[in-house]
Amino acid sequence: MAVGLGGFLLLLGLAARGPAPAAAAKMKVVEEPNAFGLNNPFLPQTSRLQPKKDPSPVSGPAHLSRLSGKCFSLLESTYKYEFCPFHNVTQHEQTFRWNAYSGILGIWHEWEIVNSTFRAMWMRDGDSCRTRSRQSKVELTCGKSHRLAHVSEPSTCVYALTFETPLVCHPHSLLVYPALPPALQQRWDQAEQDLADELITVQGYSKVLRALFEDAGYLRPLEEGESAQEGAVKDPVFQTLESCSEAHRELVKELRRLQSVLTQHGIPYARPAGAPSSEHVGPKTPTDGTAEQLRGDPGLRGNTL
Repeated sequence: MAVGLGGFLLLLGLAARGPAPAAAAKMKVVEEPNAFGLNNPFLPQTSRLQPKKDPSPVSGPAHLSRLSGKCFSLLESTYKYEFCPFHNVTQHEQTFRWNAYSGILGIWHEWEIVNSTFRAMWMRDGDSCRTRSRQSKVELTCGKSHRLAHVSEPSTCVYALTFETPLVCHPHSLLVYPALPPALQQRWDQAEQDLADELITVQGYSKVLRALFEDAGYLRPLEEGESAQEGAVKDPVFQTLESCSEAHRELVKELRRLQSVLTQHGIPYARPAGAPSSEHVGPKTPTDGTAEQLRGDPGLRGNTL
């Protein structure tokens, strides 16, 4: 086979270089770390993390609303966590793996209110994790600057974050009562008075506060079948002392009937510890001074929902 001068020179050059290494035939493209997500405005919309739902409206103390629209990050080990108040919490794996994890750990949902105080921010409905959704609880603590100080995972798919900010250093900065509009403050005052006058029970009072906080936008309404603790046995709720007294009378009546049946059949029995005596058919008047302790500034009360 005849080979031209150009072809001869090409063959000569290849022979001089020797055979090409096999590894040169396969080239792997290494991408940058997957450190971008829902909060990166420069990515195309199709490349961003997709939330399941929109965040709840901004709520709570007015001075905390200035944190809305800002994000604070923390790098721990090979993960970057990003907390955007009143928006979401995200996690980004800082590795060069082609499938590095980047996901949503929760979307702004509601406040956790304890002892009439905004205790923490709940971020729920994050990415799927087994049979549930990821969620995060962000506790607010006093600090010299705004910063995400700590992140942990106390249980599977549930994350605990600590956010430091000088906005909560004042001892009254997280009280619920001052943050309420005047109309809801009046409702709270009336509930306090009704409780002091024994027109409602402690359970009824807690239910009033729950509805009040929902109207303020601090808590999301419970969906049908939802409870604070899944699988927990629900205690009876009495709105008034009269309904509680009626339920007590029915229980005493049933207790007497059962005692009569046991007596007729000669079956000995012992009254369980703590069971009401059959001689007492009405509730005792509280003597622990609870009603008196609840009077005063409604922003400083110690009632837990």
